[in-house]
Amino acid sequence: MSFSLPDFRRKWSCRGNMSAGAAMVTAAVGLALLLADRAEARNYAAPLDLFGLGAPRPHKSARSTKIPLPKPRPEEAPKATDMVAPEAQDKSSPDKPSAGEPGGNKPAEAAPPSEKQLSACRLALTDEVAIAPSIPDIRGPGACGGGDLVRLEAIVLPDKHKVAVKPAAILRCTMASAIADWVRTDMEPLAASLGSTITDLDNFDSFECRGRNRVVGAMLSEHGKANALDVRSLKLANGQAIGLTDRTISRDVRERVLHSVCSRFSTVLGPGSDWYHEDHIHLDLAQRRNDYRICQWNVWDPLPKVAPLLPAERPEEAPPREVAAKSEGSKDGAADDQKTVPPTAPAGKPAADPGKSRPATKKRR
Repeated sequence: MSFSLPDFRRKWSCRGNMSAGAAMVTAAVGLALLLADRAEARNYAAPLDLFGLGAPRPHKSARSTKIPLPKPRPEEAPKATDMVAPEAQDKSSPDKPSAGEPGGNKPAEAAPPSEKQLSACRLALTDEVAIAPSIPDIRGPGACGGGDLVRLEAIVLPDKHKVAVKPAAILRCTMASAIADWVRTDMEPLAASLGSTITDLDNFDSFECRGRNRVVGAMLSEHGKANALDVRSLKLANGQAIGLTDRTISRDVRERVLHSVCSRFSTVLGPGSDWYHEDHIHLDLAQRRNDYRICQWNVWDPLPKVAPLLPAERPEEAPPREVAAKSEGSKDGAADDQKTVPPTAPAGKPAADPGKSRPATKKRR
């Protein structure tokens, strides 16, 4: 291989040296910039580093702070177990262990729910008026039931005697209060005028989820709303009873009951209204337009005295039945013979033609 200066100059001219030097400078600058970018990129996440393969970020140095510690408890201070709130001591039960005693680490029970606010009727219907404990609301099918319900067990008279409701009636408070007021104000004086006092009220029907008169498909009865009571009678202490539909009871007594219930209740149904109420009285407090009321109760007159069904005994002196029958038959035959004999014509008058006889006429008495 021959080497000469002209060939060297042709290959490695000054222009070629300048190009090589520029390339070296460019590479050095690019390397420096690359290293600087990597150092700066450590503080920021790469935008396309989806899997976290880049260099981790350096954590900033945490600043150390001093946390103040509580002062030590003085020796003369009382112990925590000895400090019990006075309210807790009052509420604690002697039968249950306290929090410091063994077995007293149980969690506190949840406070009972607040009681339902009582209605004005419930507050007025006290034990001095009636024994009627409250019962939960009833929500039955077809709007049956209602709220503010009570179980009317007895009515307390002003003299503290009790009138038992047999059986106990499930009613709304307003209806139970109206029944109690009716018995105390109207029925007790009526029983006193009869020389006795009331002991029992015969409850024929109270709350029952049904239609009117138990007809399928009929409108909901007031019994289904616990707003009605069917009464048959009031029993007295002397053993008698005031049957509201009993025709053997004095008409005046039944009319007094009629006037009292029709002035207090919005619906009164009894005998004469329909055949469903022939043996009891229906009372309710149904609300209607313009305070419309219904009072349908016919107080029938007492039943007439009926003669005995069996005939009187035959007297001993009477003839035997065969002889009496023959004598009756002979009397009837003689009467018939007397009727068939034609009358004789008087003297001077021709005899009447038997074919043209005139009919016999009865004489007036």
